Amino acid sequence: MPMIQDIDPDIAWGAFERRDRRFDGRFVGAVTTTGIYCKPSCPARRPKREHVLFFADGEEAQAAGFRACMRCKPDEVGRDRVAVAEAVALLEKAEEPIGLEELAAAVGYAPHHFHRLFKRATGVTPAAYARGLRARRAAEALTAEETVTNAIYDAGYSAPSRFYETANARLGMTPSAWRNGGAGVTIRWTIAETSLGPLLIAATDKGLCRVAFEEDSLSLAARFPKAEVVQGGAALAELAARVVSEVESPGRHADLPLDVQGTAFQEAVWEALRRIPPGESLSYAQLAAAVGKPGAVRAAGTACGANNVAVIIPCHRVQRGDGSIGGYAYGVDRKLALRKREGAK
Repeated sequence: MPMIQDIDPDIAWGAFERRDRRFDGRFVGAVTTTGIYCKPSCPARRPKREHVLFFADGEEAQAAGFRACMRCKPDEVGRDRVAVAEAVALLEKAEEPIGLEELAAAVGYAPHHFHRLFKRATGVTPAAYARGLRARRAAEALTAEETVTNAIYDAGYSAPSRFYETANARLGMTPSAWRNGGAGVTIRWTIAETSLGPLLIAATDKGLCRVAFEEDSLSLAARFPKAEVVQGGAALAELAARVVSEVESPGRHADLPLDVQGTAFQEAVWEALRRIPPGESLSYAQLAAAVGKPGAVRAAGTACGANNVAVIIPCHRVQRGDGSIGGYAYGVDRKLALRKREGAK
C-alpha cells in the first residue's frame, strides 16, 4: 500500500469510512474494483476495506492507473486549498479592507462558493479573518503607539468608531485598558479540585481567560499585571462548576464563554481544535492543513502552546504525525488521562 505523509492507513480508512471532510486534500482513496479515486468526504457508497488503496494525492493515484471520481471531484480540493492560501496572503498584505466579491474574483471563484471554502479551510469567514488581522495589529500597535487613535488607524481601521464596535468583543477589554496591561479589568479566579489535580479557573465579565493546572493567583497576577485580580466567590461558582465538569466528562460544555485573543492564525487553530470531537485526534500537520496553512506545522504547535484555557480549547487532542502522544503543557500523564476519558485509543 502506498505511503501517505503524516497519516496512518488505519486513520485514513477511518476518515474515509465516516466521510470526514477535515481530511479532504490530505489523501485520496482509490477503489480497485472500480478504478476510481475519491476524496474522503465523497458521498458515494463505501466499498469493502480490502478494495481500497490510499494515495497522497490524485497525481499518485493516476500514476497507479486510477481515474478521478466525477461525483466528488477530488482533484479540485488541491486547487481550493491553493486559492484559500492565496486569499489569506491577500488579506494579510492588504492595507484596506477587501470585500468578499473582490477577494473571490482575485482567486477565481464565485463569492458564495468561496465563502464556504474559506470557512471550511480556516474555521472562520474571510470577513472574520480580516477582523482578526486588524484586531491583532491594533493590539500590537496599542503597545507601541503614544495614542490609542494612532494605533487604531495604523491597524487599518477607517475610523475609531469601527474599532470600538468590535474591540470589546475581541479583546475582552477597552483599547486603553489593553494598552495599559489590563488596567480597569476585573478578573475573578478560583482554585477547583479535579481528579487531575488543582485547576486555576479565571474569567473576566466576557468569559474564561485562564484555565490551567497547578497555577495560582500569583501566576495570574503576573500574567495580567494591571488587572484587578479578585477571588471569584459566587460570581464564578457556576462557570467554574461547568469547567470542572468538562475536565471530568469532556464534551458536555462546548459552549463555555471565552475571553482569549491571539493572532488570526492562532485563533483559527484554536477554533479548529474546538471542532475536534472528543475521542478523536489530529496530527500537527493535519491541524495546520485544517486552517489552510499546511506548511505551518511548527506554527500550529506554537499556537497550541499559546492556548490559555486548558481542556476548553482541547489541545490535548493533537498528537505527532507518527502517532506518538507528543508533549503537553501540563504533563503527558494528564494528556493521556484526558484522552482516555474521552474514549481515545
